[in-house]
Amino acid sequence: MQRSFNEVVEQIIQGDPRYGKEAYIFLKEALEFTIKQKKRGKTEAGSHVNAGELLDGFRQLALKEFGPMVMTVLEYWGVRTSSDVGQMVFNLIGSGVFGKTESDSVDDFDQALDFHSAFVAPFEPRSSNPANS
Repeated sequence: MQRSFNEVVEQIIQGDPRYGKEAYIFLKEALEFTIKQKKRGKTEAGSHVNAGELLDGFRQLALKEFGPMVMTVLEYWGVRTSSDVGQMVFNLIGSGVFGKTESDSVDDFDQALDFHSAFVAPFEPRSSNPANS
């Protein structure tokens, strides 16, 4: 009997409660989003997504879905760095939900995306020019 994604996530969270269930659901959506984006750009049959591609898709979808609340949402889920995304990915790989190649490593996610630059900076007010005041 095959377990549903939600059942797998519940089991993962029992062993590693650092990240919320919603974070895993969003990560799955980000992977699907990234694969669709990748297929638009290429006619290549392969759908493997590397860490950089997944993090970029994660960033794009998070900004689109949550806007200026993105860091609040991610922090609520326990996701504070790209390393956290990597830990979740490898929890899903370990449970058989996601696949990986021989060259894929959880270390690929370490410091691969600066969350402040990706999620905070786009919403910071631009420095005002005194000449415009």
